[in-house]
Amino acid sequence: MDEELLTIGAFAARARLSAKALRLYDRLGLLVPAHVDEASGYRYYRASQTGRARLVALLRQLDMPLARVAEVVEADGAEAAERLAAYWADVESRVAGQRTLAEYLRARLSGRSSEMYDRFTVETVDVPEQVVITETRHTLANELPAWIGASLTRLEAAARACGGVAGSPFVVYHAEVSLESDGPAESCVPVADEAAARAWAEGRGRTWETRVRVDPAQRLAYTRITKAQVAHPQILAAFEAVEQWIAEQGLEKAGPCREVYFADWEAAGPQDAVCDVAFPVR
Repeated sequence: MDEELLTIGAFAARARLSAKALRLYDRLGLLVPAHVDEASGYRYYRASQTGRARLVALLRQLDMPLARVAEVVEADGAEAAERLAAYWADVESRVAGQRTLAEYLRARLSGRSSEMYDRFTVETVDVPEQVVITETRHTLANELPAWIGASLTRLEAAARACGGVAGSPFVVYHAEVSLESDGPAESCVPVADEAAARAWAEGRGRTWETRVRVDPAQRLAYTRITKAQVAHPQILAAFEAVEQWIAEQGLEKAGPCREVYFADWEAAGPQDAVCDVAFPVR
């Protein structure tokens, strides 16, 4: 047999991988043997495949999913490095969010919730009756930011075609949105011309579950937060601070919670105020 070929056991030792892992990577096309004996089914590898094998092993130590590993190892040097950098940026973002969530939960479990709530100033505002064009979707928390941006962009374009945007866009949560619960959530944009909005929704809005309704005049209890605070779980503390304030004032919630976006999201910096976290009250 060609001396350049190694048995799966010898190659596994050289690559610092288990034979089980090599069989899995073979099935996925990540690391295909140089030769498979037709009679015995034994796998043989070339010594030159060791570098790829060790790269796969190292990427897996980053908890990189196998599909992403395949993307990296199949790319050339510069592109592979970019793909790895993109993956690691996602990891750091997720870990940062988890770290913040852990701090938030630690404060709650240790009875220091009031310290978090004291960071928020809660006020009330009277909102007049308004016609809104809306889009509803069942969405999980990890899908929410992208959907909010896309849906509000669509609705604002529709509103401009129907007499103009008549107020700050907002998102209403009709049920919990989390990693396990999918709402639904409803994006809303106040619109100037009700008849034109209804015609638009009837003709072109069915794909996105677009509707038009009239929101009655109502009072909102709200706290203003920055772009950085919009991220989960910081925004949970803001909602809870408003709920606590409502209870302390002897008021009742008169509808589902909402986020009112009054600033240019793209132009805003992390510490710029962009959103009011609010509940209708009576």
